[in-house]
Amino acid sequence: MSDEFVTVAKLTDLSDGQGLAVPLGDQMVALFQLDGELFAIADACPHMGASLAAGAIEGDTVTCPWHAWRFCVRDGSWCDNPSVQTDAFDVRIDGEDVQVRSRLNES
Repeated sequence: MSDEFVTVAKLTDLSDGQGLAVPLGDQMVALFQLDGELFAIADACPHMGASLAAGAIEGDTVTCPWHAWRFCVRDGSWCDNPSVQTDAFDVRIDGEDVQVRSRLNES
């Protein structure tokens, strides 16, 4: 996949403090809006594949709805062992479009 931003949603599709699963190429990405900031991580929990977009949000942490694994939506790190991460993606707003970089954030 090339290193470009892809429109995946409209701003009106997002609700503060809730996740939204969107397709990005051949994978699903979980978008989160927290106090006006947008974040994107891989939607599938690395444990058993549950949708992280369907998880409960508290602060900047999403809890997997199946087995309560907790991830930071800012960088995809697993809260119980920060050396383990799920993929995180760059997000930007272009007008009313929410765009995600089709390449993983390597920072």
